[in-house]
Amino acid sequence: MENFDEYLRQGEPNKAEKAKVWKTAIGLQQVDGLKPSEYLIKTAKHNIEGEISIEEVKKRIESYYQQHPSKTNDNRTEEADKVSARIAEILGEQTFTFSPAEYLSIHRRLFSGIYEFAGKIRDYNITKKEWVLNGETVLYASADSLKETLEYDFEQERKFSYKGLSEHEIVEHLAHFISYLWQIHIFGEGNTRTTAVFLIKYLRKLGFKKVINDLFAENSWYFRNALVRANYEDVSAGIFSTKEFLNRFLSNLILQTKHPLKNRELHILADPVNDTVNPQLDTVNDTVNDTVFALIKQNNAITAKEISEKLNLSLSSVRRKIKILKTNGQLERIGSDKTGHWKIVQGD
Repeated sequence: MENFDEYLRQGEPNKAEKAKVWKTAIGLQQVDGLKPSEYLIKTAKHNIEGEISIEEVKKRIESYYQQHPSKTNDNRTEEADKVSARIAEILGEQTFTFSPAEYLSIHRRLFSGIYEFAGKIRDYNITKKEWVLNGETVLYASADSLKETLEYDFEQERKFSYKGLSEHEIVEHLAHFISYLWQIHIFGEGNTRTTAVFLIKYLRKLGFKKVINDLFAENSWYFRNALVRANYEDVSAGIFSTKEFLNRFLSNLILQTKHPLKNRELHILADPVNDTVNPQLDTVNDTVNDTVFALIKQNNAITAKEISEKLNLSLSSVRRKIKILKTNGQLERIGSDKTGHWKIVQGD
């Protein structure tokens, strides 16, 4: 994200605003472990400088991948580039309608040509193993009732009045609405990115002009994990759904508070009092649930530095974990530290 900090330091309003939009757009790719290309970064800078329009950005990205077809789908870099440009376009528009149709439209615009089901309600049930849940899944809405559930949530929000609420109460209600909207998981893929874009647009409609959208640039993975924790419980194990983490994120986003956002605290095995995580997370016996291994499986181009930032671990700790994974024969490095990638040897 430092690629755009120069524009924020320069203080030119138009360029700074575009830079924030691009930081948000690119940062949101992290929720699915995606990383845009250097070509996208360079092209985005041309847009920030005012040399080309966002429409021209999209055309150049499309042309780039027609001329340089991906040799591998492991990193899904093409998806990251195209969706980043589309998010930047949508966030740059001064249009919005609070409706299920708008929500579906955002997904369609983001993922058209990427997913066959772009903008379409899924017709099958899904589960997703989550690092933050130690490999368990949130129970998402049934495919049989998705449309009705979506319409119900929107209708309830339309009827709700924010009049007379304190800032804290407003944040709590928004956490309630957005967590329920996400839990429906109406699409096969791309739910979190779609929900984040919709949320930003909705907050603008509500009059929150100073929303720190680029909070997503650094904390998009925290946002997703907070949504997961808001919608998961296992009473038999003493684990209860909580919107505490989502409230922290939204408070920072809307009210400019400074709550620390540490992904490690969201894990169901975390001990927030001692700021530690159960030693079970430091073992590599269960490769599916291992903290670092799960991130590498999600994005085989991720760096040790990026992992340390995501998990709020020291770089040396991450490197020790990676060394253990390599020693155990679960992981292999292909190529250099800078341009190479990880190969999963065990647990594909």
